[in-house]
Amino acid sequence: MNARTSVETLLHVHALTLRAGSRTLLDGFTHTFYPGEVWCIAGPNGAGKTTLISTLAGLARPTQGHVELDGIRMSDWPLARLAQRRALMPQTSHDAFSASVLDIVLLNRFPHLAGWGWERDEDRAAAQAALDTLGLAQFASRDVLSLSGGERQRVALAAALCQNAPLLLLDEPLAHLDLHHQIDCLEALRTWTRGAGRTVMFSCHDLNLARRFATHALLLEGNGIAHAGPARDVLTPELASRAFGYPLVLIRDGDDEALIPAARPSPRNETSH
Repeated sequence: MNARTSVETLLHVHALTLRAGSRTLLDGFTHTFYPGEVWCIAGPNGAGKTTLISTLAGLARPTQGHVELDGIRMSDWPLARLAQRRALMPQTSHDAFSASVLDIVLLNRFPHLAGWGWERDEDRAAAQAALDTLGLAQFASRDVLSLSGGERQRVALAAALCQNAPLLLLDEPLAHLDLHHQIDCLEALRTWTRGAGRTVMFSCHDLNLARRFATHALLLEGNGIAHAGPARDVLTPELASRAFGYPLVLIRDGDDEALIPAARPSPRNETSH
């Protein structure tokens, strides 16, 4: 594979192994992620979702194997150029100083600035468009330190969109959001991937939202085993029950489906031996 295949293939992982101490989180995983796909990375706490996202972003080195972006190994990308090709939204954002929401979002335009690094009209337009996409236009002049946790989370997502990188890696982007805003954000991401060559990968604990909005899912068991494929083929009662260590069942109401915890039998209904 080489850089010429970037139109067809954006991200490829080869024989990827991730470990945390003595634990193997992912063992020899190979997969190609294509433009137009929305991937949910799911799994129990400690399964390696954040570690995997950091590795895919080129911020952490795998134990074995490698990650390629546009046919080039992550370790070989110049940092400035890499920032034009992939955007990362970390799990938490820490605001060390007072600034307007618009200025915070504009920070993610840095990879596209030239010369003296001053923002151009097109950069401000991109920041405003990202705020509009997430329903944050009225927040543009607000001090970021005055925002709630959920509002700040949406600003962080707007900043990632504003970076205009074709690969978007999001670590728990729905954290702190109520259901209404979770759905709005997922709809915005699904629409965003319709642009040329775009791929979204996000970690999420809500399997039902993932089944509804993600085209594909990567389910980590946390013991080296991973399942990858179309979301409804991976986020099944059987595989999810095994990964999360609790029985789940799929219920249907017309065209709607939902994974829910199975009812455990009460002690008096259990057969004594």
